[in-house]
Amino acid sequence: MADLRRVVLDVLKPHDPQLLEFTERLAAVGHVEAITTSLLEHDREVQNVEITIEGDALDYGAIEEAIDGLGGTVHSIDEVTYGTHVVEERRTRRDG
Repeated sequence: MADLRRVVLDVLKPHDPQLLEFTERLAAVGHVEAITTSLLEHDREVQNVEITIEGDALDYGAIEEAIDGLGGTVHSIDEVTYGTHVVEERRTRRDG
């Protein structure tokens, strides 16, 4: 079976923990080699963030459990990469 290499998540999180601590704690999940969290929307009670996680043999269940443990909720899985390497997006003929 191929390994999970990258996952991009749309997550709703509370203000606390702040973005820096939230991301740092997710980075501690096993096999995470790199993580980027971007703030998409901010309101009085919650923040909507996009999280990109890369690594060898990521454990999605552990990632989702960590997000849940920090008070967050996964709204959607927006990108997934499985295999021996990450395929970067490239322009196609359809793109013009």
